[in-house]
Amino acid sequence: MRLSLVDLLDASGWQVEALPRAERLIERLAEFQPDVILSDVRMPGMSGLELLDSLDRDLAPPLVLISAHGDIAMAVDAMQRGAYSFVEKPYEPRRLLNILRHAADQHAMRRTNARLKTRLMQLSGLDRVLLGQTPETVALREDVLDLSQSGAAVMLQGETGTGKELVARALHDLGTQAEGPFVALNCAALAIEGFEAEMFGTGGGAKGRLQGADGGTLFLDEICTCPMPVQAKLLRVIEDKQVLPLGAETPVPLSFRVISATNEDAEEAVRDGRLRADLLYRLNTTVITLPTLRQRRDDVMLLAARFLDEFARVYETRVPDLTPEDSAALLAHDWPGNVRELRNVCERRVLMARRGGGSVAQALRRDPVSDDVPDTLRAAVAAFERELIAKAITAHEGRMDAVAETLGIGRRTLNEKIVKLGLDKEALL
Repeated sequence: MRLSLVDLLDASGWQVEALPRAERLIERLAEFQPDVILSDVRMPGMSGLELLDSLDRDLAPPLVLISAHGDIAMAVDAMQRGAYSFVEKPYEPRRLLNILRHAADQHAMRRTNARLKTRLMQLSGLDRVLLGQTPETVALREDVLDLSQSGAAVMLQGETGTGKELVARALHDLGTQAEGPFVALNCAALAIEGFEAEMFGTGGGAKGRLQGADGGTLFLDEICTCPMPVQAKLLRVIEDKQVLPLGAETPVPLSFRVISATNEDAEEAVRDGRLRADLLYRLNTTVITLPTLRQRRDDVMLLAARFLDEFARVYETRVPDLTPEDSAALLAHDWPGNVRELRNVCERRVLMARRGGGSVAQALRRDPVSDDVPDTLRAAVAAFERELIAKAITAHEGRMDAVAETLGIGRRTLNEKIVKLGLDKEALL
């Protein structure tokens, strides 16, 4: 029987090593490193079930048991103890080969996931912030490192979801003014009415938002959507490095680095009359173009492993294993929403796993996901608060004042809830 199986597997393209006793497998396992083990149940010495119990489920390859003495009770017992499958003799060759191939595919994917997780654990600093190993990502990290110390104005160009604010924060965190504030302005939301009071502050009153950037970085997000009258005021501040609070007589000097971002062609916006040319020339001293996820497909699996691990911690559940079908779906998708879309898909996949099912293909279709409801009202409220606060921290990239404002609670209350709910802020960013 053993020789006939070797012939069958050899003819099907497998590399096979045959052993007469289970005890010999323990000696050969580390050296041969098989993708799958096929074992009889009844053998001299150690039985197939005893062999199964001796294997490390987290490290050993899948074990397929084959027996002429099998019954339903034995098969159920083997599967419960961790066997991949149970095949009765006489076996149907095609079915056996399919089982072995699927088992080997699962083991290969598990090893790939383990390597990705190991790489994630080894990363630190900029590698962890701008995660990836493709040439495009490596070049982006080099650009950030080169420009972080210069203090020159930088314009970030890239599609929605490519991580422009993430890069802006990396430039700030690695720069000479890292200890200073990072103030992000959504230019699309800047209103002409009340702009000077909000941005410049008032004489003898509260400081404006631009004063809050003094000694740090001012990030102008989606600059091409900024109203033209507001552009003129921003240009004056950038040129003069000072603001005149509303009602004040003496200007307040400012020192900050300017980083801007846009998801469209800035030169075209100038030609269309939506962006001032003189403002553009103040902002684009250096331009960094962020690659799309389509241009860095080899980073998809690494990013997915990172996001799945992150959301598993947020939702306090096990990291779902990626099947070969999951990996194929991730690599085949076009990712029009770039890294942000991948992050959302991974969150949906984790929520599905919490309910005991799901796949990446379903997460890509945005199937509705209903969370498990805790048994008590107190537990349900705590779970809801934990998810809401975790999402807000992630959405605002750890800016706790913005998180508190979004949630409608005070900063002190937010801090107390984070401690009470056991949230790890660093793990969310």
